[in-house]
Amino acid sequence: MKWGILGCANIAINSVIPAIKNSISNEVTAIASRGKDKALKTASALNIPRAYGSYEELLADPDVEAVYIPLPNHLHKQWTIKAAQAGKHILCEKPLALNEKEVEEMIEACDKANVYLAEAFMYRYHPRYIQLKETIRSGEIGEIRGIHSVFTFNNAEDMENVRYKQHMGGGSLYDVGCYPISAARMILENEPEAVTTHAFFSSQHDQVDMMASGLIEFPNQISLTFDCGMWAEFRNSIEIVGSDGKIEVPSAFITMDGKNHFIVTKQGISKVIEVPEVNQYTLQVDSFAQSVYQKQPLPFPSKDAHYNIKVVTACIESAKARKRIEIV
Repeated sequence: MKWGILGCANIAINSVIPAIKNSISNEVTAIASRGKDKALKTASALNIPRAYGSYEELLADPDVEAVYIPLPNHLHKQWTIKAAQAGKHILCEKPLALNEKEVEEMIEACDKANVYLAEAFMYRYHPRYIQLKETIRSGEIGEIRGIHSVFTFNNAEDMENVRYKQHMGGGSLYDVGCYPISAARMILENEPEAVTTHAFFSSQHDQVDMMASGLIEFPNQISLTFDCGMWAEFRNSIEIVGSDGKIEVPSAFITMDGKNHFIVTKQGISKVIEVPEVNQYTLQVDSFAQSVYQKQPLPFPSKDAHYNIKVVTACIESAKARKRIEIV
């Protein structure tokens, strides 16, 4: 599959483009930026054949079959719809959009154009989550009693970062809180009923939420407790507590070197479940290409993004109003 990259974001340059290049069924054909010089410089550095000085030019390239969109959150809807109208399949960074209405419009545009749309939660393609869910189904840790997950980092000194601009969809819940929420939904295979969230809104960072902690209520009296932040020590883990044991994923979303494993503890005895070292970004694009070419459903359909943003926006509403929000 021939890919075009809309923008020169760090996530594209450092993670996704190398992953596409190292995959078995994809190649990078073109990259675009708002300025031709930046596109040319990036294309030269990464050995990308074509460079465009506008996103429209890339979308007009008949050889480009799919696009990856790493643009700021508030631009996801606009360029997803334009890409769909140009007949391109789309892998778009998370969150797919800023609210349910935007996601619905994006899905409708892609359905109308008969193109695939996937939200770029790369961690879900890591094989350890298949093994983890098999461990849960086996009954080894008993009934799930709760999940705790964290995703925090500190980049607060980068004052011009798009993550710290309200109108661009900034804030920790949009940027990293969406990961624990997505993971709990995936693990429990269920949708939340209510959320309660508390957040730190920073006057130095355009009043976006720089740290948030939440309680998300799922059916069967199970809850996710989580925290996320962009002005805190780096943390990146999931703990699933069962009636008879627990599962810990120490490097849950961003896989660090040598940390592909998870840990199962029962009656005080722990065992490490080793998983081969993989590039989850590469697995993501290979899975996407396979679905497109075999005309099979995506492992995580675009509708999943609709459910996830519903929870994320409820968390933001809860934090601003300081109250529990029911999800209907």
